[in-house]
Amino acid sequence: MQKLAKLAYNKPFVYTLWFGLSLFLVVKGVLAHQGFNNYTIFKYNFLNVIHQHNLYAYQPEHYYDLNHYGPVFSIIMAPFAILPDSIGVILWVLLNAFILLKAIQTLPIKKDQYVVILLLCAHELMTASANVQSNPMIAALIILGFNFIKREQDFWAALMIALGAFIKLYGIVGLAFFFFSTNKPKFVLSFIFWSAVLFVLPMAISSPSFIVQTYHDWYTDLVVKNNDNQHSYMQEICITGLIRRVFDYQDLKNMYVIGPALVLFGLSYLRIKAYKTLQYQLLILSSVLIFAVIFSSSAESSTYIIAFTGVAIWFMNLDRPVTGFEIFLLVFALIITSLSPSDLFPDYIRRHYIVPYKLKSLPCFLIWVKIIYETLFRDFSAETPAPATAIE
Repeated sequence: MQKLAKLAYNKPFVYTLWFGLSLFLVVKGVLAHQGFNNYTIFKYNFLNVIHQHNLYAYQPEHYYDLNHYGPVFSIIMAPFAILPDSIGVILWVLLNAFILLKAIQTLPIKKDQYVVILLLCAHELMTASANVQSNPMIAALIILGFNFIKREQDFWAALMIALGAFIKLYGIVGLAFFFFSTNKPKFVLSFIFWSAVLFVLPMAISSPSFIVQTYHDWYTDLVVKNNDNQHSYMQEICITGLIRRVFDYQDLKNMYVIGPALVLFGLSYLRIKAYKTLQYQLLILSSVLIFAVIFSSSAESSTYIIAFTGVAIWFMNLDRPVTGFEIFLLVFALIITSLSPSDLFPDYIRRHYIVPYKLKSLPCFLIWVKIIYETLFRDFSAETPAPATAIE
């Protein structure tokens, strides 16, 4: 056990896994001349903006599936789109891994605990990287929003949250950290400012009329996508999807699940005296990261790097020693949520149970319920007051 503990805190080993697993898959794909459809969609987000082509129309001559990202994403993809795809896709995967690492590294937690969080999330990062997804970046923006609020840098916190929302909407959940701000008027004004900036920013490489129309098209696209997700085999990996499949309740409406979940989440904020306690704040961060995925009809396997980062932060934030039940929840999540998409998991069980019944969401849901319980009943009176900056 001591050797395992030392390995978990071994930075060279963990960093090698963090970057190596993702890099291996993308380089393997490049060498095999494998097409990266998601990366092509991302690249054409930029190309379509500058050429003023509908971002959300089918373009089978370039890629299959559809783009579901906002026009601000074109600015982020601009440096990659001008590179050869073989180089651009590698740099894109490395950037996502790096920004999530830095976000986790600056969490206000005890020294080197972030290394264990990286280790726990390394395999889930690989799943996201295999699909060259932006989800690690979205997770990082949510965490950075939290970190900047903790550092009393509300101006930059607002940018992180607004940017996440303008890219893929998931980032809007960062507004849940508003209650931890020590300067709420500044935070609100900053969020309005950055929202305005990000709204007009793509106009610099396109035209105002096209970008305004693009936002209208984006809204329509997301509404259609939300309706289509119910019939998708590889999406709606969420609690609504799980209930639909397990209980054969196809007419279940999302709000019947999301509504009670929002009520439960809102109950966490009843502990007003705990707002300044670091452990409570980290519980809310974990809850937000998990909630954003397990109650989203758009959730797919590669989205779970967001939720699993929340799981890892929750585990490192537990009172020590941890209980057997808490260890069970973590192991359950590692096996069913993280490992189930890989070749390490029995293929028959994955194809006949995990995927069709959306069971990847179940461990994260159980942990989220446990987090809600902790926010309501955990004794924070003897715990650490939240520092303004990360613990180094």
